[in-house]
Amino acid sequence: MADASAPQLVIHNTLGGQREPFVPADPQRVTMYVCGPTVYNRVHVGNGRPVVVFDVLFRVLRALYGPENVVYARNITDVDDKINQAARENDEPIAALTERFTRAFHEDIARLGTLEPTLEPRATDHVNEMIALIEDLLARGHAYAADGHVLFDVTSYPAYGALSGRTLEAMQAGARVEVADYKRHPGDFVLWKPAGEDEPGWDSPWGNGRPGWHLECTAMIRTHLGRSIDLHGGGHDLVFPHHENEIAQGCAAEGCDEHGGHYARYWMHNGHVTIEGEKMSKSLGNFRLLHDLLQVWPGEVLRLALLSRHYRAPLNFSEDTLEQSRNALDGFYRLLREHAGVVATPADAADTPVFTALLDDLDTAGALAALHRMADALQSADSEDERARRKGELLAAGELLGLLQQDPEAWFRGDVADDADLAAWVEERIAARAEARRARDFATADAIRDELTASGIELEDTPDGTRWQRA
Repeated sequence: MADASAPQLVIHNTLGGQREPFVPADPQRVTMYVCGPTVYNRVHVGNGRPVVVFDVLFRVLRALYGPENVVYARNITDVDDKINQAARENDEPIAALTERFTRAFHEDIARLGTLEPTLEPRATDHVNEMIALIEDLLARGHAYAADGHVLFDVTSYPAYGALSGRTLEAMQAGARVEVADYKRHPGDFVLWKPAGEDEPGWDSPWGNGRPGWHLECTAMIRTHLGRSIDLHGGGHDLVFPHHENEIAQGCAAEGCDEHGGHYARYWMHNGHVTIEGEKMSKSLGNFRLLHDLLQVWPGEVLRLALLSRHYRAPLNFSEDTLEQSRNALDGFYRLLREHAGVVATPADAADTPVFTALLDDLDTAGALAALHRMADALQSADSEDERARRKGELLAAGELLGLLQQDPEAWFRGDVADDADLAAWVEERIAARAEARRARDFATADAIRDELTASGIELEDTPDGTRWQRA
């Protein structure tokens, strides 16, 4: 029997459009799958939002059910038309291109402070499983072969459209032309397609070809997580057609309607990202790659910016958003630097108001507000014991959000701290300035400060000595 006093995660389930208590089928094996990148280029900041959002959810689930009981899979799409086109344009082997951008994706998101998922399956490693899934759909009468293709028959699945709220009638009426004359219905989607001469292909009962995009996630979920999973996530742009098609082929292959099961019991989708109030678009020149932003801003600043609004709301990503996030983190780390001598009392993040806010449909904005209140409580603590307790709680709550885990001095010194020669030079100039001040040679002391300022180094004179940080 469930413990009525245990904390309860409540989420907005896209399937049905209502808030629901999250109850996993098996609390000792909680399964979550999130759509990952298509590796034909570096990822943009919009791709970074689901990575960070579902990283926080992963942390919450681990806190609720135990790290060993949560299985988080995030896929890599390494076969796709965009990949083929990019390889042609670069005159580069497809495998080399996908490996290069998979590695770049890992490098970029690592700087956002994300945990590694439990599993990271790749599409090209699961083609046999995709072929088996197609054969199941054909055997059940949900797919048909035509003109070298295999397509899913959307009219064979009565619940099609339940996730997105679209009806087949509306889709039929909205179809100006059928994009392919071998389709029985404009909404039928490709499960298998012939491979071109310069495209990757695999042998199959329908000839040399490759899988359709929607197929891979279902095949990988079946392989690694089971025929039914607890939670599926991704960006709002994936609701239709990708996730709608996943549900259709997943349930049709497993006979969900026959035995009352689910492909995924809960669905979560994050809102889109705009840039300075406009939709991100290459044509508008406002396409922001994570890699480029990370050359200017610390990864933790980007992470906080991506968590600054509720995950389901659109996020306006701007210079102001980044500045506000940087200033907020400076405030947190300044407080931790002031309390560097306080030994934090270990705390359970699940006992903090940040955790309570996250249980309310992953309310990261509310969690950040709670984090600020916790910082205020540490600042006003009036005993050593209370300071130790408040610091431990703040650090535990920050870790739940993937924040505040750096050494405060390293935070303020930034990349400068990684350059041993530069750091040594700064320390030498600070020592020379201190010597000049002791000799009352203030002109030399001021000149050294100006020299450091011109080099991007700020000084702060405190009763404990001079501190320095990057500007």
